[in-house]
Amino acid sequence: MSKPIIKIYDCSTGETIEREMTAEEITQHKADQAEALKFAAYNEAKAAAKLAAQAKLSALGLTVEDLLALGL
Repeated sequence: MSKPIIKIYDCSTGETIEREMTAEEITQHKADQAEALKFAAYNEAKAAAKLAAQAKLSALGLTVEDLLALGL
């Protein structure tokens, strides 16, 4: 299995360098991917909780305008 490729663009020369990632870069890349997945899961859970709260408040008879006034 080949290593992932990294591209480096030098703005001053316009040169693009493509090379394989080092072991350290691969480790950081995997850590960054895991962090991104955690962040996405957090945002998904937050959105689901907001929808659940809106549904509960709507069931109590609150209108969309009431929910907006509450910041939901």
